[in-house]
Amino acid sequence: MDKDAPHAVALAYPSPYAAGMSSLGFQRIYRSIQEQDGFVAHRAFLADGGDEPGAQVADVLTYEAMRPISSYRVICVSVAYELEIAGLVRMLDAAGIPTNRRDRGPEHPFLLLGGPLTFSNPAPLLGYADAFIMGEAEELIGPALDILYSAETRTAQLEGLAKLPSITVPAIHGGLLASIASIDDDLLPAWGPIRTPHAEFSNMFLLEAERGCSRGCKYCVMRRSTNGGMRIVPKAKILSLIPDDAPKVGLVGAAVSDHPKIVEILNELADKGKQVGLSSLRPDRMNDAFVSALARVGYRTLTTAMDGTSQRVRASLDRKAKEEQIERCARLAREKGMDRLKLYLMVGTPGEGPEDVDECVRFTTELSRIIPLSLGIAPFVSKRNTPLDGMPFAGIDVVQERLEQLRRGVKGRVDIRSTSAKWAWVEWVLAQGGEAEGLAVADAVRAGGTFADYKKAYKALDELGTRSPLTRKLPVVAA
Repeated sequence: MDKDAPHAVALAYPSPYAAGMSSLGFQRIYRSIQEQDGFVAHRAFLADGGDEPGAQVADVLTYEAMRPISSYRVICVSVAYELEIAGLVRMLDAAGIPTNRRDRGPEHPFLLLGGPLTFSNPAPLLGYADAFIMGEAEELIGPALDILYSAETRTAQLEGLAKLPSITVPAIHGGLLASIASIDDDLLPAWGPIRTPHAEFSNMFLLEAERGCSRGCKYCVMRRSTNGGMRIVPKAKILSLIPDDAPKVGLVGAAVSDHPKIVEILNELADKGKQVGLSSLRPDRMNDAFVSALARVGYRTLTTAMDGTSQRVRASLDRKAKEEQIERCARLAREKGMDRLKLYLMVGTPGEGPEDVDECVRFTTELSRIIPLSLGIAPFVSKRNTPLDGMPFAGIDVVQERLEQLRRGVKGRVDIRSTSAKWAWVEWVLAQGGEAEGLAVADAVRAGGTFADYKKAYKALDELGTRSPLTRKLPVVAA
């Protein structure tokens, strides 16, 4: 999508290129800017390896123009989740741009933030963003850029943006967040204009099959109460947008397997020789026809969500997956010639005990006798704008004990991959925190970016008395 235009905007993603170009939201905003008269988007990413603790990031250059991001009038940044704030700090530091908005002057770029994090708790971004768009940004990015490039002063920019709906301007609104934007259904679906072999989803055409979710899982930001619930893209529209020369298609959404025509869509794409990946599969939707269609479009591993360690825990989360449904997934995957079943679940959920983990050991051991089994495990992190908002973190020691209990119980039978309990605690502090916790990320990153650096940064907030009340209790870390 090469284009010449009077105004070039730096569109940045605070993770490496492979992750950024696998983000359909990032690609959608890129397309929105490219389609607007007078504007062109130049992409920028965190350097490969730049998201690791202690990483040294050189000056950040845009992909299209090889210009430093500091040379642009406006930098738009999409932040997907809490831990990417560290990537934002590294990008700004490398570019010589003050991270704290209060330290930036008219000679510095205007920082306009958005992305999935705005659906839950963008408060940790208040100290970084000159402004941010809340929620679905497709219809707001154009008017926002018009104001930013027509206003003659920084004050005029801020005042102009503050008049738009669903845009938070911290210098004017303080900590009061704007409402979450929702676009008209006629503008769906989002689709990615760029395919690249260097993305995590290599050479895959990304396309929304639906947006939102009709389910009520208590831990999920995108549950049915968010932005009108599930909005379905018609089958004909989905198929009409897929390029003939795209060998692989990624159907994206919070509840793709709930699309009423999903099996038909998969079979029609299989007839055209396409490989297809779906971003979410629910075990209660997996029947013979569905799994057969998945096999036809190239699935070798059937991946779905178990969520809780026991049936009691799943019920407490308003998660409908039952053992018999998950067992059916295992048997169907084997019958259709797949190699493996992969289940995602959380540990450390509210009310969970060792007996729930024992049930998980028993059940997953039974599943492993049907088909090779992998578990992808994440510690539970409570999010804002969910019924479990405000729930405490289970504790690093507790999560590590539960993980060890699982590993011992299924050793040699089930493959387990888990995310770090320590970094889950950092994510929880940010998910439940505010501006002070967000700005403390900069201190932690500059000190080296290790877990110990984050712990020290948050302890410093305690001493200053500026930390959010809910996040004040430091974790007990196993020696």
